[in-house]
Amino acid sequence: MNHFKWDSNQLVLLDQRKLPHEEIYFNCKTHTDVADAISKMIIRGAPAIGAAAAFGVVLGLQELAKKSNNATDPIKKDQIKNEMKQIEKTLKESRPTAVNLQWAVDRIINKLSKLELMSLEILVEEAEKEAVEIAKEDKQTNKAIGKNGQSLIDDNSTVLTHCNAGALATVDYGTALGVIRSAVEEGKNLSIIATETRPYLQGARLTAWELLKEKIPTTLITDNMVGYCMKKNMIDTVIVGADRIAKNGDVANKIGTYTLALLAHHHNIPFYVAAPISTFDLTLNNGSEIPIETRDDDEVTKINDLSIAPENVEVFNPSFDITPNKFVWGIITEKGVIKKPDKENIEKFFK
Repeated sequence: MNHFKWDSNQLVLLDQRKLPHEEIYFNCKTHTDVADAISKMIIRGAPAIGAAAAFGVVLGLQELAKKSNNATDPIKKDQIKNEMKQIEKTLKESRPTAVNLQWAVDRIINKLSKLELMSLEILVEEAEKEAVEIAKEDKQTNKAIGKNGQSLIDDNSTVLTHCNAGALATVDYGTALGVIRSAVEEGKNLSIIATETRPYLQGARLTAWELLKEKIPTTLITDNMVGYCMKKNMIDTVIVGADRIAKNGDVANKIGTYTLALLAHHHNIPFYVAAPISTFDLTLNNGSEIPIETRDDDEVTKINDLSIAPENVEVFNPSFDITPNKFVWGIITEKGVIKKPDKENIEKFFK
């Protein structure tokens, strides 16, 4: 799936807002283009926006190098430092909940800081190398997550997933959908139930589209059908992705995940989270400390610019919720599965 491509001086992204009806690409030529692509959800999914932000740093430095080349006097080191801080700030503020974005930007900035602000050309070169490595690692990480998680899925079972944690949410392959893909590649016969994922419909528009392209049997349901389906024994396992995981195992994911976890717990259905280690934020004690992004009212009151609500109605639109660790059977990472993820077990895992 060619939805994320670096082309030396631009980042080419499949515009996910247009799916499933149109496959249109958005060319990011500046770091503000990348920030806009992230904030407007042209690209979304924690690992994907982390990798995109990494290339955003590269584009920001390329802009700075051009400015320096066109200037009468070379840009001084203090100005480079200030410009880099602004690039960093712009990218980090584009979406606040997904920690992968902050992780990727920090990783590049930290590497560049060790170069003691050598020439801008070298900074650009080194930033690009690191961004390419981040994208490469993401592909490898997702494959490993898939391999580690597929053993948790029984043959001839039905898996429910929420939002989109597939190739579109990563550089390639996917986290939750990566587990499903890996299980299918192992020869397991699976059926998938995808929630619509209101209000932005990532499950309907993106997950269903991805899985049907892979010829994996998929049934679409509205979010409020999940309890009925579980009571009718139609679901064997739930697998979702994550945008941030606190050090006690509380998980931030797309709004509605907490509801799914509660229902799965009531019906004794295994509930797993698939996420790379970069999604853990060990500076946060628990989920109450995770910042929750509130998004535009139009995502609730409109579908494809068609109004579905009274014009002046009040709207509350948090993009994520927090699932407490006690409802999570395991967190599937590239390094293995953390069973019963709590503070003690996560600390052991990271030792």
